[in-house]
Amino acid sequence: MTLVDLILEPWTYDFMVRAFLTTTLAAVVAALLSCWLVLIGWSLMGDAVSHAVLPGVVIAYVLGVPFALGALVFGGLAVVLIGAVRDTGRVKEDAAIGIVFTTLFALGLVLVSVTPSQTDLSHIIFGNVLGVSTAELVQVAVLAVVGAAVLLVKRRDLVLFAFDPTHAHAIGLSTRRLSALLLGVLALTAVVTLQVVGVILVVAMLIIPGATASLLTRRFGRMLVLAPIISALCSITGIYLSYWLDAASGGMVVLVQGAVFAVVLLAGPRSALLRGRARTQVRARVSR
Repeated sequence: MTLVDLILEPWTYDFMVRAFLTTTLAAVVAALLSCWLVLIGWSLMGDAVSHAVLPGVVIAYVLGVPFALGALVFGGLAVVLIGAVRDTGRVKEDAAIGIVFTTLFALGLVLVSVTPSQTDLSHIIFGNVLGVSTAELVQVAVLAVVGAAVLLVKRRDLVLFAFDPTHAHAIGLSTRRLSALLLGVLALTAVVTLQVVGVILVVAMLIIPGATASLLTRRFGRMLVLAPIISALCSITGIYLSYWLDAASGGMVVLVQGAVFAVVLLAGPRSALLRGRARTQVRARVSR
């Protein structure tokens, strides 16, 4: 068997074609969002929302409604609960995040264990991209397009909010609304990537691409281009490796992304994206 045959063979199976398309869509929208999450320092928030959607997915299964609906409801609920606990002033934000997401994730695990099902609900936790149906692919595509469109349309405001929320507020932007917008897209993206890597590894796809791109460039615009490209290529490579090695698809995708990050970290140029000098440049461009 030639190299070309090895490359083309997975594409002869419909389930592999759906897996490639689903993974690529999820990788692109997650990578776009990861640029902001890395910039703002919301890695823990990404972890919280991605884990908190688990009970929503299980309840959606029990009620016979789309998984995305339950996941979005509980993603939004997690954000509201984190804000409510934090606003009491008695608990710091990182503690509030940890309390809410671990509690909701534990609720999801309990629901999985007690829910009678002919479907292996552990796929929700670990992902099952090889089992994605055509209807689920369409659902992922719609959610991914919506998430990416929101990020790109509001890019200027979100960039200014990420670099200097005080200046953003001073020129009339609502930082509260921009924060809520990012959190909403975060919940949406968690639903998209859920099909690929499951709730446990969603945070990897939400953080690694942006962190990798930030090591390669100091310009946020280039970062928004590099991160999706890197993420998509790593994801496709991961699916290929999972096919050839008969290994877990979601795990291979994240392993490849982690390996690329390690290579860039050790051998790539140093980035000044997050340094104070870049803040002034971005503020000036966005304000024009």
